[in-house]
Amino acid sequence: MAFLTIERDGAILTVTMNQPETRNALTGNTAVAEFVQLCADVRKDAGVKVVILTGAGPIFSSGGNVKDMKRFFDDALTPDLIREEYRQGIQQIPLALYELDVPVICAVNGPAIGAGLDLTCMCDIRICSETATFAESFVRVGIVPGDGGAWLLPRAVGMAKAAEMSFTGEAISAQEALACGLVSRVVPADQLLPTARALAEKIAANPGAVMRMTKRLLREGEGVASRVLETLGADPQKIRTQVGAASGGMGGGYGDVSVPSVWRTNRTQAAARVDALSSGGMDELEIPAFLRKQAD
Repeated sequence: MAFLTIERDGAILTVTMNQPETRNALTGNTAVAEFVQLCADVRKDAGVKVVILTGAGPIFSSGGNVKDMKRFFDDALTPDLIREEYRQGIQQIPLALYELDVPVICAVNGPAIGAGLDLTCMCDIRICSETATFAESFVRVGIVPGDGGAWLLPRAVGMAKAAEMSFTGEAISAQEALACGLVSRVVPADQLLPTARALAEKIAANPGAVMRMTKRLLREGEGVASRVLETLGADPQKIRTQVGAASGGMGGGYGDVSVPSVWRTNRTQAAARVDALSSGGMDELEIPAFLRKQAD
């Protein structure tokens, strides 16, 4: 049985995690492979302008499947093997979603626990139902957020709140999530998908190519080095041509705008940043893949 159910209506893709019997767990099934394939397909499909992600049943996602995770406590598994399990497994989801240049709306229908919470942070916009709760609960089962949550959560709620959630493992309510900026809206459960759909329609009304480039610029605005406009090969003339065409001749267009310096690849600077992060004690897995690639 497939983990993801995908429905398309024009330029809007609604993706539902559809294994409520496992509380939409992200491991011990085909979830990782399906998310990676979904992102690859959407990147190649210029007709898709926005993605809605939600969960079937009363729970958004419980994160890792605890039964599947028991194998990590086998003494025969060395740290290197566990690291590779993470690298080839759950860590593929944030890497795939980060490279997805289509806006993603996360419609959180219920509890988002552990990697389930981190999955919401991988999306661009988060709205939730009044029944949703959020918990960075890794410490309570004796593990760390190896899916990238230590990098994702502070960018959503700030370092102090992320530390509180990570160190206590306690859940916060929908209203608390709204107050700390984890979500932008809280709506009644029966209005969650209609609200997400209405927002998606507003987004989809804009030019697709411009939308994708805008998302890339927002990534740059986070202060994180990215593979900006890699699909255009970082060729300034090509960028001007593509964006100018996408503007459809709108007031002045974008074709006359010079390419910002943040769009230019500087491998020396990228390599220096990677070295600095590594020497500062950051594990290679926590260094964003796009930064490592830029330094190659």
